[in-house]
Amino acid sequence: QVRLVESGGGSVQAGGSLKLSCAASGYILSGREMSWYRQAPGKERGLVSSIGCDGTTTYVDSVKGRFTASHDNPKNTLFLQMNSLKTEDTAVYYCAANPCGKPSYRIWGQGTQVTVSS
Repeated sequence: QVRLVESGGGSVQAGGSLKLSCAASGYILSGREMSWYRQAPGKERGLVSSIGCDGTTTYVDSVKGRFTASHDNPKNTLFLQMNSLKTEDTAVYYCAANPCGKPSYRIWGQGTQVTVSS
C-alpha cells in the first residue's frame, strides 16, 4: 500500500522550532518531486517548499531562511525543519510526492497540525 505518513507536528510558542517527518511506504521518494504544503483555517492549501528532481530546493518567500526541507534516502523520509516559528505558520502541513514532471500523479499524506502561539 502506498502511503505518506507525516509526524512531528504539535504546539509551540513563537520563536520555537519543530521538525516534521514524512515517511513513505510502498513508494520510493528518491528520484521524485517532493514537497510540503500547508493549509491554514479558511485558506487554500499552498506550497511551502519543494525538492525538484534535479535536487533544487525552493521555498515560499514567507519561510525562506527559517525552514529547511531535506530528504533521507535510506530512511525514505522527507523532513521539514522549521525554526523561528511565527503565529502565521499555524496550519495543517502536508507532504506530497509525484513522478518528475507529473503533478497529476501526486500522492499526499494525511497532514499534521502545527500550532504556533504568541
